[in-house]
Amino acid sequence: MNEWKVFQEENKDRFLTELLDLLRIPSVSAKSEHNADMQACAKAVAKSLTDAGAQVATIYETEGHPIVYGEIIADPSFPTVLVYGHYDVQPADPLELWNSGPFEPTIIDGKIFARGACDDKGQFYMHVKALEMMTKTNTMCTNIKFVIEGEEEIGSPNLASFVKANKALLKADVILISDTAMISMDTPSIDIGVRGLSYIEIEVTGPNRDLHSGVYGGAVANPITILSKMIAACHDENNHITIPGFYDDVIESSAAERAKMAEAPFDEKEFMQDLGIENVWGEKGYSTNERTGIRPTLEVNGIWGGYTGEGAKTVLPSKAFAKISCRLVPNQSSKVITEKVLNYFKSIAPNNVTVTAFEHHGGEPYITPIDSHEYQSAAKAITKVFGKEPIPVRGGGSIPICSLFEQELGLKIVFMGFGLDSDNLHSPNEKYDIVNFYKGIETIPYFHQFFAEKK
Repeated sequence: MNEWKVFQEENKDRFLTELLDLLRIPSVSAKSEHNADMQACAKAVAKSLTDAGAQVATIYETEGHPIVYGEIIADPSFPTVLVYGHYDVQPADPLELWNSGPFEPTIIDGKIFARGACDDKGQFYMHVKALEMMTKTNTMCTNIKFVIEGEEEIGSPNLASFVKANKALLKADVILISDTAMISMDTPSIDIGVRGLSYIEIEVTGPNRDLHSGVYGGAVANPITILSKMIAACHDENNHITIPGFYDDVIESSAAERAKMAEAPFDEKEFMQDLGIENVWGEKGYSTNERTGIRPTLEVNGIWGGYTGEGAKTVLPSKAFAKISCRLVPNQSSKVITEKVLNYFKSIAPNNVTVTAFEHHGGEPYITPIDSHEYQSAAKAITKVFGKEPIPVRGGGSIPICSLFEQELGLKIVFMGFGLDSDNLHSPNEKYDIVNFYKGIETIPYFHQFFAEKK
């Protein structure tokens, strides 16, 4: 609608300024030192909802970080859209690799550089501004509810209990999430699914204390060496995961789906240049896009032990540690895979070390049917604004709460993200293009308009 475009143009500088203010709050959920920042950010989110026209904006305390709930019931006869997002962000480490302060948002070449710029403050805030645009122009055609949580980056440990206790409050007709990416602004796309997640930690213990590597080296098992060998044993020469039963429940993608995925523009040479690598790596028999979308993976996210300080210390360490995540595809269960991975590490450990392994968190994979009214509403909205039909793609990341929402609320989920794979999510110099931010605000009201139309 023209009034939306006019309102956005008149207020776009303010929209951007407000987002930058939100990005300055270091809402790192994983570190207790930021607990006060988490509270401050929840309050800022609630205020932004009220300012945008929400009739209700409530902060719900949990055993961890708060959940912000907001709503506007424009007309009880309207369908209701539940918007999910998260205001917590990943730790900014390593700080020395940032070109500017992670919580000092900096604009360079039309891009906002800051932790949370894309994941997920910049993306959920588009919905807040879209709400304001609709309320201020008196063009509401749906009721809108918001659940903006503060623990997504640590596995949403308290969201399930909130959802189960508030089913009536959260009653809706569809869930809309912007926490994913597009291929590009020239080639719009919609994620039709996300992978599940199994995240574990391994601890290997050898001697009862750190030892002199000259006196004991060669006679006592080094936990770092043992752990490294165990990790290496998780893949074979074809980069196929060797854990027994890992692929048992995988639903293989059809030739037709793989052909459809291959239609998406992808320049492997440009991909490698962007990452500074000489070649790609992965499971034999699959393309790069397939490896990051339709295939499960096992990756080491961190490994440490022994002496890592400045200078030299000739030590044979007592312990070694690793954090490992598996991305899962449809029909795989995070509970089943976690158990298999934990048991595998314990079973292959030699008898000269002790292995302790435990789960951090997990989540299930999710797929949105492309013939559904929910998906088609998003596709029409993107086509309206971008002038091109979006390509349906599989996302490589995980949003663990998806299966929870569908199970508890009985709702389908639509992923309508406006980030890019090059936005450095979870890495130094995370960024979000300003044009993507504005395009999202422009597009979201059309989703509500098309969803409100009869199926």
